[in-house]
Amino acid sequence: MISAVILDAFGTAVRIRQRTNPYGALFREGRRQGVALTPNGPHFVMTANLTFDQVAEHLGIELSPSKRTEMKAALGKELASVEPYPDALDAIAKLQEAGVIIGICSNLAQPFGSVIRKAFPHVQYHAFSYELGIMKPTPEIYLALCSEMGVEAGHGNADKGRVVMIGDSRKCDRDGPNGLGIIGYHLDRSDLGQISDLTQFANQIIGHDCAK
Repeated sequence: MISAVILDAFGTAVRIRQRTNPYGALFREGRRQGVALTPNGPHFVMTANLTFDQVAEHLGIELSPSKRTEMKAALGKELASVEPYPDALDAIAKLQEAGVIIGICSNLAQPFGSVIRKAFPHVQYHAFSYELGIMKPTPEIYLALCSEMGVEAGHGNADKGRVVMIGDSRKCDRDGPNGLGIIGYHLDRSDLGQISDLTQFANQIIGHDCAK
């Protein structure tokens, strides 16, 4: 029995139609100013529960009013372009109708969290890196979501059932969960893999016949 499904967000449940890379622009501005930025900048952005302005302030990057307006406009444009994949909406509806609990687990910066929640108002369970301070494939992020959903990682038992996860990253959405006994699957939207869309995946889950 499969009782819960964990979905990755970007590249799996949602897509960004217009990438503006505002944080990349912020880092470039910091380097231009001589700010010593470590290669772990993206990790900091996705594990610090900070607004865009607060990230800049914390890193010591000074932004003129015009530069701040420009970068925040770029961020707003990217956020506005986030949209659910149609098959994600269909899959979530099918799985919830079948009684499967749905959670979303994602590495993302703070401004994107509300966008994901708004895109899937009927999904109540989330594990976002900026809220927990850890990123996939750190085991604790998956375990935190399982705890929130009231399910147990592992191969399950008669009462708890099994937990599965799917996403477009082999490392974070397949191998990471597998190490905990959460059955991970790789989504390949190029049609070159075994699972190419979430409707297909949902049908297999509901039929208890999801093949890796």
